Amino acid sequence: MVNKSQSQLAGQVTVCMDAVIIMSMVDGNDKPIKTQHFSKNEDQNHSYKETGLLGCPTDTSITNNTYGKPSGQSAESYSQPCTQFSNLFGTVYRKGNLLFTPDGNSVISPVGNRITIYDLKNNKSSTLSVESRFNYTTLALSPNGCTLIAVNEEGEAHLISMVSRRIIHKYCFKRPVSCVQFSPDGKHFAACKDNNVFVFNAPGPHTGEFNPFIMERVFHGSFDETTCMDWSSDSRILAVGSKDMTVRLYSLEKFANFKTYSLGSHTDSVVACFFEKGSLDLTTVSRNGQLCVWECSIDIESLQPWEPPVKKTREETHSDSEDDIDTSRAEENRAVEEVTAESDNSGKLFYKRLARHYLGDLVREQRDVKLTCAVYHKDTHILITGYSNGSFLVHELPEVNHIHSLSISDQRISSIALNSTGDWVALGCVGLGQLLVWEWQSETYVMKQQGHFNNITCSAYSADGQYIVTGGEDGKVKLWNTSTGFCFVTFHEHTSSISGVQFSHNRKFIISASLDGTVRAYDMTRYRNFRTFTSPRPVQFACVALDSSGEFIAAGGHDVFEIYLWSIKIGRLLEILSGHEGPVVSVTFSPSPASTALASVSWDKTLKLWNAVESGSSHETIQLTADGLCVTYKPDGEEVAVATLDGQITFFHCKTSQQIGSIEGRNDLGSGRSDTDLITAKKSLQGKAFTSLCYTADGSCILAGGQSKNVCIYNVSEALLLKKFEITQNRSFDAVDDFINRRKMTEFGNMALVEEREEREGGNVAIRLPGVRSGDMAARVFKPEVRVYCLQFSPTGQAWAAATTEGLLIYSLDAGMVFDPFLLDESITPDSIRRTLQDGDWPKALMMAIKLNERGLIQQVVESVRPSDVEMTVRSLPEVYMERTLKFVASSLESTQHVEFYLIWVQHLLTAYGPRVQAQAMPILLTLHKNLTKKYEELAKLCDFNKYTLQYIAKLGEIRSAVKVEEDMDIDPAPVSHLVKECDVGDTCHVSQFQSSRG
Repeated sequence: MVNKSQSQLAGQVTVCMDAVIIMSMVDGNDKPIKTQHFSKNEDQNHSYKETGLLGCPTDTSITNNTYGKPSGQSAESYSQPCTQFSNLFGTVYRKGNLLFTPDGNSVISPVGNRITIYDLKNNKSSTLSVESRFNYTTLALSPNGCTLIAVNEEGEAHLISMVSRRIIHKYCFKRPVSCVQFSPDGKHFAACKDNNVFVFNAPGPHTGEFNPFIMERVFHGSFDETTCMDWSSDSRILAVGSKDMTVRLYSLEKFANFKTYSLGSHTDSVVACFFEKGSLDLTTVSRNGQLCVWECSIDIESLQPWEPPVKKTREETHSDSEDDIDTSRAEENRAVEEVTAESDNSGKLFYKRLARHYLGDLVREQRDVKLTCAVYHKDTHILITGYSNGSFLVHELPEVNHIHSLSISDQRISSIALNSTGDWVALGCVGLGQLLVWEWQSETYVMKQQGHFNNITCSAYSADGQYIVTGGEDGKVKLWNTSTGFCFVTFHEHTSSISGVQFSHNRKFIISASLDGTVRAYDMTRYRNFRTFTSPRPVQFACVALDSSGEFIAAGGHDVFEIYLWSIKIGRLLEILSGHEGPVVSVTFSPSPASTALASVSWDKTLKLWNAVESGSSHETIQLTADGLCVTYKPDGEEVAVATLDGQITFFHCKTSQQIGSIEGRNDLGSGRSDTDLITAKKSLQGKAFTSLCYTADGSCILAGGQSKNVCIYNVSEALLLKKFEITQNRSFDAVDDFINRRKMTEFGNMALVEEREEREGGNVAIRLPGVRSGDMAARVFKPEVRVYCLQFSPTGQAWAAATTEGLLIYSLDAGMVFDPFLLDESITPDSIRRTLQDGDWPKALMMAIKLNERGLIQQVVESVRPSDVEMTVRSLPEVYMERTLKFVASSLESTQHVEFYLIWVQHLLTAYGPRVQAQAMPILLTLHKNLTKKYEELAKLCDFNKYTLQYIAKLGEIRSAVKVEEDMDIDPAPVSHLVKECDVGDTCHVSQFQSSRG
């Protein structure tokens, strides 16, 4: 197999070397057009094949295969290798500053080395495909919302287009940047680095330059690191705060009555400074809670542009007399003095401190409470300050009236942002990974999200793929909606790390196992813990499984080498399965309906197959080549895969217990070198192995991940590696690179291990307990090591999830990434499809569009069919096209506005094709069920809010129809007021509500 794959690969490489690659420019939507490889060999009849962005061949001999599936077999509902990152769950905020979009409806949050946008209006989150080499710490958004500047820990700045959501340009500051901000007119942006401020021309229509980082000015003068800045409303004056307890004012242009000005009066480092709108008046806030209000002596319109004095030309004299007096120099000095006198009379700029307030006195219940961040809304004159004890205060300036205060946690508030109207406050807490949006006037939460405090250890999809449940080392179980990306419920009952979670097949409850010795079941209707299962003696449960019927729970012990079997209905322990001689690290039930077969692996190098319900403790033992780490069933229940400590994946037949295949994947896993490793990455690779396995929806391929940054996808039958995903490029984690930079190696060891013990924001260095590696009171700075904890494939076959150190990464299939035709011939083109559509031949046009497999064309054809012709079109389709049509309709229901029209398609497709639905089409039905459920919930909520308004409209329609009928019958109509009196009290009492809603 290896030789065959190598020869195929060599052939493909040869074709690529002999190819002429034609790249097209980026279109108006910033989407790369597909590339075409034209062969130069004339003996091949000038054949060509198209490739997608990932270089996956797309000719019909290859694209009909999915994950390496042999030709001739169906590959309709399987995810293809060309999946891409789509979203990030489990982490809502890591570090850095928060931003609101100009419309005020979305929050931009840095989540490690990625950026997530939370749409508060539509209740949806999305993560940009942009990825940095280190965690982002500073963000700045242009006034028009089209350009985002993101700077990471090492000072590398990324210029990101918010239209295409891609990186346009990179710039390296070579040092950490504390603050970046655009000018109000959008023509410039400034960055604070060390004790300097750099002003650049902003990219866009203002400059007309291709280079987006053109430095215009550099301001010096601070004696310590700069911390904050603010632009005046006319974008000509810049105020910069520093750790030297001063605020300095710089002008972008030269003015006759303005020079660099310095403001003091603070006794601690300046946290924030703000100009008033349309004025040069200034407000400054320091770290110890002092607030100073400054008044400028001149208005912003009184700034006079500086003009150099006009020098008089010297008159040439030809006199050689020594007694002559040179009066030209005296005249020049007199002119300079006149210009200076005029400028003095015009008025110089100076500031007067009007007041000093001590905001920190309001939160002095605890010691060492520091002001950590502040934000000011210039239109409403609202100042919001955050503190290290988790509280924030709302004041009105310039009188500094205390309006509102709230404590959200006991952790430091690291970032605050206000939306354009000043009503919503976004708060970020680094310690808890928490992101809140608070409406301070109504005192309600607009959004409240918190990720797992520590790593996510396990995850599981619901049966329809709509929800994901995750468990973390912090002992919390969280439920996430895959459509919106939000966590909607959190369970806190466990007191130790979660080791396993599972969804029931009917989606009515979930189960979780923990190292605290309990297995808990949670109700998905009332969101409560309705069952708690324990063992006769204390056991740390390392894994948990639920059978397909949802009646039995099995959990394996970590310190007691037994498997415990409970019944959910009666809530009692049924059986204790003994036989393992090491920790039971993984158990799983067979997915076959009505099957209670159980498989378990242990560190004793055995795989055991049980049928505990029927035969009790009798089992079959299969010896493994090394310690077992993970076991999973194939979706059909006929095969089981086991990952062992030697890096192999072994496949066994469940009925015969014979080995039917194996994959040596250690070299594919890869390994990075940690900062504390004394051996090379190649040597440490020998101790790495896969710790999580998951079959794809059809069972032809398997996902594998473990103690590295790579996720591998293998074809089971061919034992070939199809694709390897690198989950992160974040060098803020440990063991990402294979080699340690030689510049960091000294005679004392790795410089990355040298700890800088400077004071943290919000207090002194915490007291640390020797020997503690991570968590509270850690004895050293801890960089988490990148790894994959759990892999789960969506039942819909369109996505898969990886629980990693970065969070829960979602990779989904993008149908537009690869040109994937189906039974295509030369006569099928977009123009021919449109001509057939204009002729009214709906079935033929739909079949041609499905053959070309371009989503836009399929949508155009489907939505062009009249509702009355849908049934005829469906019944005219051959069966081979119905499955693809149903797949398109099911996926389109998620975002379409024509709900009723697509439901007509669903009805007729299921009526015609439903009796012949095969097992491999189940993911399509799950996708259909998921999207229909989502639409129903959205419409039901909307109708529930407007229930009485709809009743009034319905009753009013009945009244008008009755009046119209009486008029048509030439009968004296009854007064409308008489008919209105017949309405219920509940109907008439909401007339004003209906009128106000229309207004």
